[in-house]
Amino acid sequence: MFDAPVDLDVDQATFATLGLPGALVRALAADGIVSPFPIQQAAIPDALAGRDLLGRGQTGSGKTLAFGLPLLARLAQTGQPSPHRPKALVLVPTRELAMQVSDVLAPLGRSIGLRLMTAFGGAPYDRQLFALERGVDVMVATPGRLGDLIRRGACSLAAIEVTVIDEADQMADMGFLPEVTELLAQTPSDGQRLLFSATLDNDVDKLVERFLTDPVTHAVAPAVAAVDTMEHHLLHIPAQQKFAVTAAIAARTGRTILFVRTQLAVDRLTDQLTEVGVRAGGLHGGKTQRVRTRTLAAFREGALDVLVATDVAARGIHVDGVDLVVHVDPPKDPKDYLHRAGRTARAGEAGTVVTLVLPRQRKSTAIMMKNAGIEPGQLRVRPDDPELAELTGARQPSGVPVVVEVTRPPRRPYHRTGPRDRARPARHAGGAPRR
Repeated sequence: MFDAPVDLDVDQATFATLGLPGALVRALAADGIVSPFPIQQAAIPDALAGRDLLGRGQTGSGKTLAFGLPLLARLAQTGQPSPHRPKALVLVPTRELAMQVSDVLAPLGRSIGLRLMTAFGGAPYDRQLFALERGVDVMVATPGRLGDLIRRGACSLAAIEVTVIDEADQMADMGFLPEVTELLAQTPSDGQRLLFSATLDNDVDKLVERFLTDPVTHAVAPAVAAVDTMEHHLLHIPAQQKFAVTAAIAARTGRTILFVRTQLAVDRLTDQLTEVGVRAGGLHGGKTQRVRTRTLAAFREGALDVLVATDVAARGIHVDGVDLVVHVDPPKDPKDYLHRAGRTARAGEAGTVVTLVLPRQRKSTAIMMKNAGIEPGQLRVRPDDPELAELTGARQPSGVPVVVEVTRPPRRPYHRTGPRDRARPARHAGGAPRR
């Protein structure tokens, strides 16, 4: 259903020529945003015209503004919202992504007099209930919390004019499609719907067929991580040197994101890096929203140099200046790899993605990289190798000794030198040994 990439004249288009209101154009210019990205050039005119839209763009390509700007422009022409009845809905799969969308759109909304709120699990209900009571124009929500608010009678979707489904493929992967379907069915059938997804598998295509009417399709980039400014490398390492290599990379200068598979691994690696002098923070779904917000803010502001995260947080992390992503644990799914990798080389910046590969992981990692459409460079490295420092900027932190691989002689077999069975005491008929 996705068409070929759209060929646009990137040099000539501006936000003003795309038909956006002057107040939004000035607000964008005040933030240094002048030239639209290709996905924005393709999507904004059709969305402003009220058409349903199906879009795909690589992570970091500017999708939030692609749906957010026309959404705000359309709502600016309508009246004030009623209590408990938002006028626009943006559905996202994770708390981090909800916060990211809000950080981008809330200042722009304020510039034209629109109110925006977020609703996601882990945050107190009272603020969300108060915002709905006052009336909001745009609601950015995860499916679970939005469903809770509707069941409480605090929110109604009957007045929704524009619905956006962001990262629909991840919602499918996380099992949210039944909730998304139920929520969309509560919005007016004549409302506008915009859906953005990297793929149309896992029943996302059924969502499109049911709720989007004659959608215009824009596929600006292929769903692979083949970004011109992004480099991919596999680092083959001995198993006993995994932490030493990880710590050397984490001690580099610059912002670095390390991805591992489990919440326990996040906490363990964060503690280990802190013990050797690396300023690291952990991010995963088991932490409270307050801790997650504080950790991400510290990483953005430079108080932390390293962020250790799980896949659940991968799509919601948007921090400028991240020039290195490290898969400490290689992902099993190509889509997880692509979204992890998308935390660097965003908006045309340069970035490097490295994957640490143990001997037992070589075959599965090679298959995963092939399915992701990537041909990475490959190196065999140890913590003190010049090639590692040249590629990642790694340096040896204090307190981490370089592990020396030791070859052990084969274990000698055990031979009995005495009788096979020792004498056993006689037993009574009941089985108790005789004293």
